[in-house]
Order: sequence, then C-alpha cells, then structure tokens
Amino acid sequence: MKEKIILIGINYKKQSHFEYSIEELKNLAIGLNYDVFDVVIQNVNKINPTYYVGKGKLEEIKQIIVRHDLDKVVFNNELSPSQVNHLEGYLECIVLDRTNLILDIFNERAKSKESQIQVEIARLQYMLPRLIDQSANLSRQRGGGVINRGSGEKKLETERRQIEQKIKSLKSDLETVILQRKTQRNLRQKNHMKVVSLVGYTNAGKSTILNTVMSLYHSSHKNVFEKNMLFATLDTSVRQIKLSNTKSFLLADTVGFIEQLPHHLINAFRSTLEEALESDLLIHVVDYHHPYYQKQMQVVMDTLKEIGIVDIPIITVYNKSDLVDTPLPKIEGNNLYISAKRQIGIKELLEKIDKKLFTDCISCKMLIPYDKMNLVNYFHQSADVNDTSYDNRGTLLSLICTKKDYEKYNQYVL
Repeated sequence: MKEKIILIGINYKKQSHFEYSIEELKNLAIGLNYDVFDVVIQNVNKINPTYYVGKGKLEEIKQIIVRHDLDKVVFNNELSPSQVNHLEGYLECIVLDRTNLILDIFNERAKSKESQIQVEIARLQYMLPRLIDQSANLSRQRGGGVINRGSGEKKLETERRQIEQKIKSLKSDLETVILQRKTQRNLRQKNHMKVVSLVGYTNAGKSTILNTVMSLYHSSHKNVFEKNMLFATLDTSVRQIKLSNTKSFLLADTVGFIEQLPHHLINAFRSTLEEALESDLLIHVVDYHHPYYQKQMQVVMDTLKEIGIVDIPIITVYNKSDLVDTPLPKIEGNNLYISAKRQIGIKELLEKIDKKLFTDCISCKMLIPYDKMNLVNYFHQSADVNDTSYDNRGTLLSLICTKKDYEKYNQYVL
C-alpha cells in the first residue's frame, strides 16, 4: 500500500514558476512511492513565522488529515526546526519539507561508497540543527538551568555529540575517496587526457547521451543507468571516447541539479561536482520539451557558479527536440538541437567537441629514417596517418599529430 500524503505549497507574493515547483514536488513524492492524496495551496504576502501557513489554512489542513486518517504532510519549502515542531504539535502528524524528499531520494539512489557517504553527511547536517532546536525548546520549558536538566535534554545532547562525531568520521572517510579521485585526475593531466562533463537539470537526458555515444562509437561498452525519473544518476560515470588515434577524451556523466537543491547536498557532493570543475569542456544538457526549460537552465547555471565553475567553455545541447517538431539536427553557434533517444545529432555533437578540444593538433609531413621504424609504428598507433610513401631516405608520413609529438619529433618534420 502506498502511503497517502498531502502537499502544501505557499505562493509567496505570486512567485513565477510556482505551479512548476509544485509539480516538481509532486514528482519527487511519486519518486519515493508516495500517493499524493491532495495539494493545498495558499497565496500569501507574508510568511507565518510560527506555522509557515496562516491559521485558517492550517485548520483546513488539519481537517483533511483527520477526515482521511493521514499521518504525513510535505511542504514545498524548507522549514525551520521550530516551524516543524509547531506544525507537528498542531497537526498531530509527521511534517516533512522539500529538502526531506530530496535527501530521501538521494539516500535511496546512492550506489557507490562515495555517494552514500556524501548523502549521509548531508542528512546528518540537516538533522543536527533540528536536534539542537529541540534541546533549546526543552531548556526553555525547564528554565534553562543546568540543575533543572532532565533525562530528555541529556539524551538530546548525547545524540547531538554522536551526530557530530559521525559527521567528522564520515568526512574523514570522504577525504580518502577524494584523494583517490585527485590521484586519478592528476594521472589524466599527466597523460594529457581531455575531460568533457555532461551537466544539467535532473532527467534532462545526460545518461542517455553518454549511452548513445558509447553504443554508436564503441562496439563493447558498459551502459550507465538511465530512466525517466528525477535523480536516476547520482554517481559520476566516466567513459573514454576515441574519435581517432590522435583524438580521445573522457566523457563524464554527473549528478543532475534541481531547484532549491539543499546546500547540505551541494557541499557534500562538492568532491563529485569537482569532476565538472576540472573539465576542459562542459555539455549543458537541456530538456527542450519541458515547459519550463529556461528556468531549469538558469538553475543549472546558478548552481555551477555556486561551486566555482565560471570560465569553462560550454556547448548547450537541447535534447528531446524531436518532441517539439524542431528540424534535427540543428546547429546555432554553440547551441545544438538533438534527440539522444533517436540518436539524432550525436555525430554533430562529437564534431563540436572535436573542434573545441583538439585545437592543438597539427597537420604535417614527416620523413622517418628506415632505422627508426619504431617511430613509424608509434605514429600509426598514436596519430592519424593519412598517407604513407617510401623513398631512398626513409618513410614519408602525411599525418595529424598532437602538438606535444610535433615538438618532440620536430627534427623529422619536412
């Protein structure tokens, strides 16, 4: 049996995109297998500091709860600890907020050790002030003196210390994982491996693009998980894409963003998001079919800015364009309209990546002496050899190579 819940939305001063925000909250709840029984909306010019909603609307919510024997309500905004306490006391049911749902989804979808640690840190950091607030309420009720402390207060203080110690321990574990990730990045840089990261709003189609690229250009590959739901992917997946002997890069699928993404999660997932921070190029994937895609784009750009990504080149990919009758593929500067599901526009996307990443490749001719045949083999493996001929001096190669190889073997350049 699915648990029935009520969603509560407070439209403060006629917010733009309010309906979209409520629809997204509903999708978050459905993603956690809740049955959304009712949605209650209130338009306000001032937030009630105690109950968040007005007293009249609060009573209306309580009547729905009593009448239908419900035991949980979810608010669209993050509530303060004291507001949760007051609401639960009045409504006599469990009160959650948008942050609760996002944390629960992350907790359910986290698969790797790193993402599980990150989610747990975020969850505990969210819980901590709420325990502290409960402790403060008890102190006020009992007079606040040390002598008057009861067993309940002592229990809360013990729980608070345990949570703080757990957070410290988890952060230490996360540092070990971060160090491993940094070692991998240093190795890539040493090998001059370019990195391209797929970023975007959750459910925009980042994983579909990665899987489509792999299926079209690599005979054997391991798909990343993809599904039409919010936050299907939490773990960064990296695949090597080989365009030619000279040109290969790493394509990273990163965690999606969402409006009002809790700061606890942004901070906890900073090490994962650093994959994008260290990229040579970003592919901003947009669900072009979504009615509020422009709002989603702004959320993504604001989040990227928050984690320090401001000067990395970006290609904007408008995915699912086939659903809005756009001629495909269509290219407008750094904007590309595609359908990853129908495999339309992927070739054009890779051509754009090629032009952005490999500006240091040099077309040249080299004459390799016959006693250096090992170099001929090297260039056939590491460069794009367009033509090979022979004369009495050695092997003549017409090729495209990296700037590094061009400078290293400049003595053979004609």
